[in-house]
Amino acid sequence: QVQLVESGGGSVQPGGSLRVSCAASGMIFRFYPMAWYRQAPGKQRELVAEITAGSNTDYADSVKGRFTISRDNAKDTVDLQMNSLKHEDTAFYYCYDPSQASWGQGTQVTVST
Repeated sequence: QVQLVESGGGSVQPGGSLRVSCAASGMIFRFYPMAWYRQAPGKQRELVAEITAGSNTDYADSVKGRFTISRDNAKDTVDLQMNSLKHEDTAFYYCYDPSQASWGQGTQVTVST
């Protein structure tokens, strides 16, 4: 059974940076794409970034140039580096395994003065 555990959320001022990480278990991690989603209060969950097994990446327009998704197949982790954070980036961030439709428990990111 796939387990995804996020870490690294927190609070930061606008313009700051945060890195969230997802540790995967119960899967042959290096074979599968992974993704990060987010959900802000009162809004639908939305795709933020995704990375293929071959480390090709794609991003939501709202985060292009600011966020970077990466994976470490030796550690079975997928990270999201978030720079130049804005108020509107405030949300719960979720790790997602599309091959099994599995979600992590999420980690809160708050951008506030």
